[in-house]
Amino acid sequence: MGNCQPTIFPYEDFDVVADIKAIRKACKGLGTDEQAIIDILAYRCAAQRMAIKQAYFEKYDDELVEVLKSELSGNFEKAILAMLDPPHVYAAKELRRAMKGAGTDEDVLVEILCTASNAEIASYKETYTQVHDRDLESDIEGDTGGNVKRLLIALLQGTRDEGYEVDEGLAEQDALALFEAGEARFGTDEVTFSHILATRNYLQLQATFKAYEALSGTEILDAIESETSGTLKDCYITLVRCAKNPQLYFARRLNAAMKGAGTDEDTLVRIIVCRSEIDLETIKDMYLEKYDVSLKDALSSECSGDFKRLLLAVCH
Repeated sequence: MGNCQPTIFPYEDFDVVADIKAIRKACKGLGTDEQAIIDILAYRCAAQRMAIKQAYFEKYDDELVEVLKSELSGNFEKAILAMLDPPHVYAAKELRRAMKGAGTDEDVLVEILCTASNAEIASYKETYTQVHDRDLESDIEGDTGGNVKRLLIALLQGTRDEGYEVDEGLAEQDALALFEAGEARFGTDEVTFSHILATRNYLQLQATFKAYEALSGTEILDAIESETSGTLKDCYITLVRCAKNPQLYFARRLNAAMKGAGTDEDTLVRIIVCRSEIDLETIKDMYLEKYDVSLKDALSSECSGDFKRLLLAVCH
């Protein structure tokens, strides 16, 4: 997608020694200077933050992550620690967290796996094994069931066509297959849905959704809404929304995390940190367009303290 703008870029005057000294000073003495930590970490790209972690250890023989863990707390700590992992490591940890303990947080699995490129999928699988000494595919096999399991396993194969070619004939054919698998029969043939949504390129899918509407008179999302339910429905909706506009999908996820009673801070951290060097600026545009309020204003009214200051800094 050509129009993606990040909010965090490599810091031009990067001086790793000055940064580690400033962080060391911020953690020394009575009380922690959280603002000083925000002023550094929120304005460095991930690669620069990794360099800071490395240099900190070499100079002070102390793990920066351990130091910050002992100084910080709550959501602020969670967000800072997320920023100190390489993005693919953080994603692998989030996948594991979604499956640990009682019940599975399928929303997180869907968000991460349904929006990943083939290269990201490959990197998550490899990192998951390195970090957790477990196999991502086996864990998903064991933690999800039925159609959802089959779809997530299909996505884990990382076989989506990532080209930009559109084959109109194939779009018509796929639209018909989707129609016959869904509305035209009793019960939905999820194998057809899953195969098409997991393997076609995004522009191809957009053409298919247009053809589907022309053929059936129904918008694909409405058809999915009435034909499927539960987590499978969530998966399909995520895949369709990502094919249409991934940044709008993330804007919706952020909005949902702030709606109603209680805020889902984990989701705010995950999307804002993970997308900051990819397309967070574009997600902000989509948020404003869709909700008529800026993402920063929404975060300001939902979050507080250092956590709020950090998220706003990452959003720039």
